[in-house]
Amino acid sequence: MLKVPPSSATFHGAKLDFSRDMSYANYLELDTILSAQHPISNAHDEVLFIIQHQTSELWMKLMLHELQAARNCLKNDHLQPAFKMSARVSRIMTQLLNAWDVLATMTPSEYSEFRHQLGNSSGFQSYQYRIIEFMCGNKNALMLRPHAHHPATVALLEKELNTPSLYDETIQLLARQGYAIDAEVLSRDWTQPYTYNASVEQAWLDVYRNPKQRWALYEWAEELMDLEDTFRQWRFRHVTTVERVIGFKTGTGGTSGVNYLKKMLDVVLFPELWRARTDM
Repeated sequence: MLKVPPSSATFHGAKLDFSRDMSYANYLELDTILSAQHPISNAHDEVLFIIQHQTSELWMKLMLHELQAARNCLKNDHLQPAFKMSARVSRIMTQLLNAWDVLATMTPSEYSEFRHQLGNSSGFQSYQYRIIEFMCGNKNALMLRPHAHHPATVALLEKELNTPSLYDETIQLLARQGYAIDAEVLSRDWTQPYTYNASVEQAWLDVYRNPKQRWALYEWAEELMDLEDTFRQWRFRHVTTVERVIGFKTGTGGTSGVNYLKKMLDVVLFPELWRARTDM
């Protein structure tokens, strides 16, 4: 029988007795996190599938934390902290992008061993992902429907649907900085997806033509470009991984699978920033 060393024992000065103090596992609630994987089949690869999606949801939680804080900074004209928060979101996107490499190690035959057990559950139903899209300006009230059975989640989505997006707050900032932004953009229906506006592009063109005079806005524009760039890469990697594993089968949530995901590649979050590249 293994004997536990006395509480006075040390190892290179490290504390070893946590009978009365908070430990690493306590702080992170590892018992809760590590006991949250419950495969419903005997398939070896189902554990990979569960952990892939659970960790993605944790990263998305951090993204929401950072995006909310960045938006609050913009509302108060505090651009410097928002730079760091947006950069962190882009790095999180890169983490999520790289995670597809792990899921792609699962072959079609391995996924087919447990796919039928998923029923109609699908990543399409991720409410955190939906809030991220809403926060970035891709609004769609229909996306509340999958959560109608969960009033608390619907309330979160409704709140974000009715709140100006990160880009809406950016445009409000451009107006406060003296740019002539069309009134209909500044008082638009926040529940609708954002669409291109020429006055907003003119503002960005001035920023890019005069970076020394408009450095803070210039830097913020590039932070937004980084954000959407990595978001696009994440979407693209999602498409290719799904096609690699299930081909063109219908998604478990009822979408057309790869064909639906390919349509999502056409979504443009910050259209004037992209158009300005051509018009400069």
